[in-house]
Amino acid sequence: MKNVNVCLNFFIEYLQIEKNYSQYTIVSYISDIEDFFTFMKKEVIQHLEDITYHDIRLYLTTLHKRNYSRKSISRKISSLRSFFKFLVREEKLKDNPFTLVSLPKREQKIPKFLYEEEIEKLFAVSDLQTPLGQRNQAILEVLYGTGIRVSECCNIKMSDIDFAIGTVLVNGKGGKQRYVPFGSFAHDAIEQYVHDGRKQLISKRKASEDHSYLFVNHRGDPITDRGIRHALNEMIKKASLTLHIHPHMFRHTFATHLLNEGADMRSVQELLGHAHLSSTQVYTHVTKEHLKKIYMSHHPRA
Repeated sequence: MKNVNVCLNFFIEYLQIEKNYSQYTIVSYISDIEDFFTFMKKEVIQHLEDITYHDIRLYLTTLHKRNYSRKSISRKISSLRSFFKFLVREEKLKDNPFTLVSLPKREQKIPKFLYEEEIEKLFAVSDLQTPLGQRNQAILEVLYGTGIRVSECCNIKMSDIDFAIGTVLVNGKGGKQRYVPFGSFAHDAIEQYVHDGRKQLISKRKASEDHSYLFVNHRGDPITDRGIRHALNEMIKKASLTLHIHPHMFRHTFATHLLNEGADMRSVQELLGHAHLSSTQVYTHVTKEHLKKIYMSHHPRA
């Protein structure tokens, strides 16, 4: 097909309607594919059907020269493979040249997590007499107590919380929903915030009507990813922790602490909302390291 942008728009519709991917995921696909289109322009490749295996190898070389990590290169190739596979399925192209390309092996990075004493320091910093202090405590308890993603935390609505049985309905990636339990500490923190702090923050809204989102900012509007990150950074400063902590670390900590206490892999996979067990298995490296440290510290023949 001559017009590559027409193909891309066609693919975007497929991702939105058939795959029901989030806007964030779709933007990543667009970025990866448009980067390849720029490469095609430089190499004077006018049509998608003209791309050869040699061209793809040259593209990979340019990515390496631009110092892309193996993870980023894998993502780009995966996006392009899906794009061309879709065009072949729709009979816009005869062949998918990316089927011949193998993905580079990923660097196996062990997820960073917080130790229990570090978590306890964070739990102790919020002023529970203030609306923002109550909100921050509730956010912290929810992130650590459920292991949900920050984006999932932002999207929790009041109706998603079931205090009677202690569960929250989480809207995950690709529109998939799952129920995640939360404990008594999260229950108490959310309840105090909902009945006190949230009401005070909502009263500051310029709009007269309430909205259904659980977590709000200082103006009473739904909180964003950035807002949660800022709140966590402020808590970290107050706790005087020197570690570089990012919100996703609470998800890592949730999984690691569960496995360290004997939880089975399948249950942790379901709680995290991982589509594949391999995504959860990375945490076994952390728990093995934890066991090794215990062994080295306590075994008389270590």
